[in-house]
Amino acid sequence: MRLYTTVLFSLFFSVLFAQTNMGTSDPVVREILKGNYDPADYAATNVLSHPDDIIPAINASVNPDSLKSYLFQLSSFENRNTGSDTLSGDFGIGAARRWVLHQFENFSAQNEGRLLPFFFQFDQNICGMGRHKNTCAVLPGADISDPSVIIIEAHLDSRCAGLCDVECMAHGMEDNGSGVALVLELARVMSRFTFDHTLVFMATTGEEQGLYGANAFAQYCLNEGIAVKAVLNNDVIGGIICGETSSPPSCPGLNDIDSTQVRLFSSGGLNKQLSRFIKLEYQEALEPLVSVPMMLTIMSAEDRQGRGGDHIPFRQKGFPAMRFTSANEHGNANVSDPDYHDRQHTSGDVLGADTDGDGVIDSFYVDMNYLARNAVINGVGAAMAAIGPETPDFSGEKFADSLRVIIDDPHNYNHYRIFARTNQQDFDTIYTLTDAKELVIKRVTGGAVLFRVSVASVDENGIESLFSKEQFAFPTVNATGEVVNDSPTETPDPGPVELFQNRPNPFDEATVISYFVHDNTGLSDAWLVVSDLNGREVSRLPAPLQKGLNEVVYTHGYNAVGTYVYSLVTGNGRVLASRTMVFAN
Repeated sequence: MRLYTTVLFSLFFSVLFAQTNMGTSDPVVREILKGNYDPADYAATNVLSHPDDIIPAINASVNPDSLKSYLFQLSSFENRNTGSDTLSGDFGIGAARRWVLHQFENFSAQNEGRLLPFFFQFDQNICGMGRHKNTCAVLPGADISDPSVIIIEAHLDSRCAGLCDVECMAHGMEDNGSGVALVLELARVMSRFTFDHTLVFMATTGEEQGLYGANAFAQYCLNEGIAVKAVLNNDVIGGIICGETSSPPSCPGLNDIDSTQVRLFSSGGLNKQLSRFIKLEYQEALEPLVSVPMMLTIMSAEDRQGRGGDHIPFRQKGFPAMRFTSANEHGNANVSDPDYHDRQHTSGDVLGADTDGDGVIDSFYVDMNYLARNAVINGVGAAMAAIGPETPDFSGEKFADSLRVIIDDPHNYNHYRIFARTNQQDFDTIYTLTDAKELVIKRVTGGAVLFRVSVASVDENGIESLFSKEQFAFPTVNATGEVVNDSPTETPDPGPVELFQNRPNPFDEATVISYFVHDNTGLSDAWLVVSDLNGREVSRLPAPLQKGLNEVVYTHGYNAVGTYVYSLVTGNGRVLASRTMVFAN
């Protein structure tokens, strides 16, 4: 997982020297990805497609010992840098990707040849090498009426302090052998089941130098008209030990342990809705079955401060995408700092330590049970997205203190869930609607000036669709927080822009500032300006003035305490609105 400054540099050169000659090593796969195939050709003899079969089996079948075996083998290649050796049988990125492909082949052989391994190759000058390959496998879906695919991915490449050091020991166990092991294990476990949607298991390359492998595949999907329903990226997903440093928002301090929390990062809109879907599926379908409950934390930002990952290129091209990352990371990857002593992006990112000198690792930095729990969460989330119904549309009639939700569902599932939230990333209220398509939602909490509503359909097996986009309702309230109008007319003019209270508030590391642009006529580019109570400017963030709801993530980092003012200011210095927020650490 690379530093953001590196990505900016890399993305600039991606424009000048974009990936070319992109394609799959197997032409059959290309047609499957586009939905041009007969599902009967890939049908299982014994079809297992019911959630009551799939969910318990994924939970029971993901094996920590399997994950450990994958990690030992990945470690044996010593350096998986994007530009490392491709000819050796036991060293470098070439040996690693051939081994991953062979694992996919073995899983396919165990499941009637239904899993189709392939390389996705592209040309790009990275670390002095021109041809690169993502290592993939595709499990064709049983229903091509909607050929959109679901991608479970992790980056295979590793690095040490030098970005293109192809000789150093770069075992890359937490970053990102853990993610690759997870993808392999899910390919093994999930290949026995039948899903409506096609699943793609992918180990990318070039992530550390600028997300090149993910960007190439996302661009290929765009070029070829391959619909992507969801992308689940796994990067730094097996460690539980906090380093002396960590990229915020991260862990409390050196050697802090957290083995029961995983962070879900995503941008806004349908990306954040995907994270919410995964969390709800865990809470309702999986949590009752697990022996060690996990806390899934939906993060405000798309990634850690100054960092990024392979979900981002998919989001940039319009595909819903999110990232799983451990609660604790061992380092912030700032290898240029002479006082940096953590493992991430160094030769110290190994599987564990031999504490008694017998030549055998007995203290593991990657926690296999924690990694297994995260694999199960991934698998169930992807599986439910792959068998669930279609997402309905809806419209809303906005009143002063309510919203009438009118569901538009050509499939007539006649069973829906309606989600409402105010100033948090999680839902405040979930409504169930059966044999009807309309519901009036009153204010979720007293005095709230903005709440967000989305919907999902529910099939006969009780599985939700992915969630729709959110719509927004604006109750009209007076200075004491009381609703002053309950009719759809005669609401006061809010002006061209409404600035809302940040969420959460108070907050620790990152917060979302929302504002609604009713009319951008005559408004120039704007900034969100954060100042202390003495008027000293602390931060200035670009603030787009697109009609509708706009959201900006403000990250101040840890160790800032107090009350601050944030203002929406136009390019010519006009202050449109201001509010206060609290930093509380």
